[in-house]
Amino acid sequence: MLFRNRNEAADKLAARLAEHKGQNPLILAIPRGAVPMARRIADALQGDLDVVLVRKLGAPGNPEFAIGAMDESGWATIADYAASAGATPEYIAQEKARQMATLRKRRAQYTPIRPPIDPEGRIVIVVDDGLATGSTMIAALHALRAKKPSHLICAVPVAPPDTLAKIRSYADEVICLQAPIMFQAVGQFYADFPQIDDSEVEAILRKG
Repeated sequence: MLFRNRNEAADKLAARLAEHKGQNPLILAIPRGAVPMARRIADALQGDLDVVLVRKLGAPGNPEFAIGAMDESGWATIADYAASAGATPEYIAQEKARQMATLRKRRAQYTPIRPPIDPEGRIVIVVDDGLATGSTMIAALHALRAKKPSHLICAVPVAPPDTLAKIRSYADEVICLQAPIMFQAVGQFYADFPQIDDSEVEAILRKG
């Protein structure tokens, strides 16, 4: 285990990102687990907090196994092993429709009284509590690049080296505290890794 909990991981990331304090950075969390982390980082850097909404596309019969991911615009990244995991073009279209419905629901839940914060021209830091395949982070970075931030950063506590190699071309900068070769799941690197529910996300975002 590398981190006691998400708070420790967030504080260590904030220390690595300290050069951006006072530069009005926009800290964007990939819900749900990264939202409490992004809150701490935004407070430490005196930045704004929001969410970037992306969804994993699950494999047939195994929804936890990502065959890709998509953003709110409908753009999707599909893994080269998707077909061997049983994902036909028809299945992928159906899965994208299901996940788009979830994205719309979550946007209505999380930011019901305001639109997403505009990242154009800003330092944007995308935070997750760890990466496995990297599909959701790639979708998030792709979506944000189109909105013209001045500098786009991926910041995560832990990810396997091959995943970091895949995402580097999507960001201007990638910050990862640890890149262990033996990697099974993000949660194995935390002593305490509770699920974060929607009510907690909503409460954090309401505080601004």
